[in-house]
Amino acid sequence: MQRLHKAAGPLSPAIILVFLFLTTPLILTSCSDEAGGSQGRGTERLIPAVEAVQARHGSLPLTERLSGKVRARNQVELYPEVSAVVTSVYAENGDLVNEGDPLIQLRDTEFRERLKQAEADLQIARAQAKQAEAEHRRMQSELRRATRLSEQDLISPTEFETIQTQAVAAEADAELARARVEQAEATVEERREALARTTIRAPVGGTVGNRRAEVGMLVTPNTRVYTLGKMDSVIVEVVLTDRMLAYIKEDQRSQIMGQTLPGGSMSAPLSRISPFLHPVTHSTTAEIDLANPDRALKPGMFVTVDIFYGESDQATLVPLSSLWENPATSVTGVFVSRGTEIGEPVAMLEGSRPGGITEPVGFEFVPVNVVAKGRLSAGVTGIDSGRWVVTIGQDLLGSDTGSARVRPVDWEWVEKLQQLQREDLLDEIIRKQQTNVIDTPPPADTSRRTGGTS
Repeated sequence: MQRLHKAAGPLSPAIILVFLFLTTPLILTSCSDEAGGSQGRGTERLIPAVEAVQARHGSLPLTERLSGKVRARNQVELYPEVSAVVTSVYAENGDLVNEGDPLIQLRDTEFRERLKQAEADLQIARAQAKQAEAEHRRMQSELRRATRLSEQDLISPTEFETIQTQAVAAEADAELARARVEQAEATVEERREALARTTIRAPVGGTVGNRRAEVGMLVTPNTRVYTLGKMDSVIVEVVLTDRMLAYIKEDQRSQIMGQTLPGGSMSAPLSRISPFLHPVTHSTTAEIDLANPDRALKPGMFVTVDIFYGESDQATLVPLSSLWENPATSVTGVFVSRGTEIGEPVAMLEGSRPGGITEPVGFEFVPVNVVAKGRLSAGVTGIDSGRWVVTIGQDLLGSDTGSARVRPVDWEWVEKLQQLQREDLLDEIIRKQQTNVIDTPPPADTSRRTGGTS
């Protein structure tokens, strides 16, 4: 099972802001209440507020998280078949075209002249063929007459043999003329196809992009002028190692996650797995077919793919954010309420106001053994299902025990916060990488140090 980050790590800025937004008014309220009831005592004790969720019993889905790349269905790179100068461009990036639609027109003057020359050569070959056929027919008639005369001993054997030789030569000339006609016809067809190639047409229907052709530009068969593909249906490609092929099979459910997808994710079965492995990397490619009616997925986009290939054994499940490493003992565990009744979980919908805070509840730190980890939750031993575990605010409690006001929340809210934390961490990594690129000075000339020459 895929290893995940420790939930006990530092929370992201989004989680901290959410937590402060939810808890600050409550802490202040608690402080105010206690201050009013303890005037004259000199010291005020703040009771923190935390969020907690009920541990549940179940199994974790076994998943393999991979990075996928999107490509359009029937995605092809378009290259000219002839070398010529571009005279017209008919399609722009993002245009929807049908099969056979013209995309680019190349200069065809030379190709038309070559076609005319080939057609003229064909006419000459056909005329020569007619002459050869006429001569062949004349010699056949002459041979028949000479045969009758030879049978009556009216011509000498030498004259008869001469006529036979001439007839055979005439037949050969006729066959050669017919072959020249066929050759000239093939040349005309070749020149006609070359002329047709000066108009670059769409081989399939779809959307064009990556336009790299401009009027006046000389293109060759090595010049890519367009990328074409069907955007309403895409394919997500993932790389599988030979080890993964032991448990990942076709038709297994996969979940594709990306920021541009409606709802952030979509599910589809694993469509195909190539049976041929790379001889060096010993990996192969798997494909997932996805409908893309709103074109949210773009070819070349990277997405995260979770492939579900089974389930773990039954265990007590807790959110990953509830796992906490005790700073005094470095033991991983969870803060569990001393009682089982706290209240009904609050469905923290987007835009809802904080509420549902309980009176102070006692918590104690319980070490657990993590037997399985999923993407957002973990299977543990050491606590029973139904117990309330703290998901936000462990640092506000003591190392072993403590009291806090509790906002009971549901699993959906906890998983949403954990998902936001992952997205913020990824954004932070990307920002750091961009900052490093900007701040990194250009490489110095190493030729002086290494003895290289320019």
